[in-house]
Amino acid sequence: MRAELSCRLVPDTLWDLTAPLLPRFSRRPQGGGTSPLSERAVFTAVVYVLTSGCSWRLLPDTFGVSPATAHRRFTVWSNSGLWHALDRAAAESLGRGSDAGWAAAIVDAANLRCCADD
Repeated sequence: MRAELSCRLVPDTLWDLTAPLLPRFSRRPQGGGTSPLSERAVFTAVVYVLTSGCSWRLLPDTFGVSPATAHRRFTVWSNSGLWHALDRAAAESLGRGSDAGWAAAIVDAANLRCCADD
């Protein structure tokens, strides 16, 4: 994925707000499996799907995240209350800057997808 697209979709200030809110994944007790992907890469891929309106299965390969992984994490994050927490954190920390507006747009899109996926 090109760096400028990643930075535009998930600016550092937004990532700094989001990272502590993400639920932690633990290693499988039996071992094996694939190495975990970068949380930021997965979050960026999810933000792309949410804000572009593309379907999960059409997520471009350039993100380095499979559509199944992006959708699975979106579901886990939605069930954990990430979008509500991000909305609150953005309102408290970012004030009325452009990143706050972008965070609100992401949260709105996530809420629409949550309801549509049910």
